[in-house]
Amino acid sequence: MIKFVGGFENVCDLPETQFPEYAFAGRSNVGKSSLINAILNVPVARTSNTPGRTQTLNMFNVHDKITIVDLPGYGYARVSRTDAVRWMMRFQEYITTRRQLKRLFVLIDSRIGPRDSDLELMNFCDLNGISYQVVYTKKDKRVRESNQMKIDSGLHPAMIDDVLETSAEKKYGIENIRAIIGIK
Repeated sequence: MIKFVGGFENVCDLPETQFPEYAFAGRSNVGKSSLINAILNVPVARTSNTPGRTQTLNMFNVHDKITIVDLPGYGYARVSRTDAVRWMMRFQEYITTRRQLKRLFVLIDSRIGPRDSDLELMNFCDLNGISYQVVYTKKDKRVRESNQMKIDSGLHPAMIDDVLETSAEKKYGIENIRAIIGIK
């Protein structure tokens, strides 16, 4: 059974569980919620065409075995500078203090490639020893930028070498993430 645990404004409000957590981060409109829904095969994460809809730390309990966390997007959402800074501080607090966090998936839109905000997050994780895995989303869509920068895992010591490619719409690459998380 998959259930929505809650949307939490503050890290200190998150429930303490013994379940391993897998968090999904990325720029606004990268497809975090859609990918989570595809992985869980249930539409539990709220999706929208409007960037910045996910504004809290949204937690989902999966079969009383694992927790999935849908993190607020960064980079594109039309929010005040104050809100953007608050979101980033909460995000950094979550990934640096949450002992249950087993893997952070950093989602990047395959049509446009990594942006400065993605690289800043990756560098923050590298500096703080937070293991993360890059996941390209929307692989079924046409590439918009032909001169995309490639991510060199050699420059990112905390990055897991295996870069994943996915399409929530076509269900491409979903099984790989399910295997990593432990969902059948």
